Amino acid sequence: MNTTTAPVSLREHVVPVEAGAHVVGAHWLKSTLALALADGRVLRWNEGALETAEVHAGGVLCTCSDGERLITGGDDGRVVATAADGTSTEIARDEKRRWVDAVALSGSGSIAWNTGKTVHARDDKGKIRSLDVGTTPQGLVFAPKGFRLAIGQMNGVSLWYPATETKPEFLEWKGAHLDVVWSPDGRFVVSSMPENALHGWRLGEKPSHMRMTGYPAKPRSLSWSHDGLWLASSGADAAIVWPFQGEGPQGKAPRECGARHAKVTRVAFHPKALVLAVGYDDGCILMIRLTDASELLVRPALRGSGITAFAWDKGGKRLAFGTEDGAAGVLTLPAA
Repeated sequence: MNTTTAPVSLREHVVPVEAGAHVVGAHWLKSTLALALADGRVLRWNEGALETAEVHAGGVLCTCSDGERLITGGDDGRVVATAADGTSTEIARDEKRRWVDAVALSGSGSIAWNTGKTVHARDDKGKIRSLDVGTTPQGLVFAPKGFRLAIGQMNGVSLWYPATETKPEFLEWKGAHLDVVWSPDGRFVVSSMPENALHGWRLGEKPSHMRMTGYPAKPRSLSWSHDGLWLASSGADAAIVWPFQGEGPQGKAPRECGARHAKVTRVAFHPKALVLAVGYDDGCILMIRLTDASELLVRPALRGSGITAFAWDKGGKRLAFGTEDGAAGVLTLPAA
């Protein structure tokens, strides 16, 4: 790796995948890559072999995965689980066909999703509990341990234990809260906001606030480093990486990685190293090492081909990506 303005290229290690439609989400199901597409299909790729299944009668709006199954929510009001072998199982169906545009999975296999102004949580035994939150719930994420769910909504984030009757804890901050992430150590919750900002809370008996502002656009892609000490975000002409050592980023400047004349649309930390994949709205992908800011080119800029999805495999040997115009690919890192 080097730090010149023309980064060394990994392009020859990328295998193209023709998805054929806007890629909403990319996830590895063991050795199989699953691409959820905006036209309702799920495409499965394994060592060059492609198979496609019609999963939703409409568009896919959101995705998540635990490495065993792909969970998709659609504008047909359905939540569907797809396995690596292509088997699809309906998890839930909204009789009013209200959109499902947020889904989440816990480490124990619990699933959460939204319909209208309600959040539903199904535990690993199939029991479903529902919570009305008063406004349209946005981002959903389970705590790293336990059956506790963070719900992004208007004027704050709710922390809900679906298995109990306990009233949800409400982390208040004025404005809409869109995407929500929970730090790997469980100490922080961070949400993205349409005011081109992130807002965070350090949890405890009296949660404290953290404001992360200055973005020129909405930071809709967030990714924690494997050690939980850094949070990368999109929404600028570089990946904005906030430090979460100690008490968090309040009063600390973020790092800016991969500055270009294009907006960052997706970020994804390597699962085992301080290496960040950065995708831009012009289709370019860079891989950046935080220790020395060195860069490797994965994909050059291609007009109309903004990056919409990233997925590292469990071992961190392969990076999959998808774009808004239906292109995709798999980078296999060369042996050191």
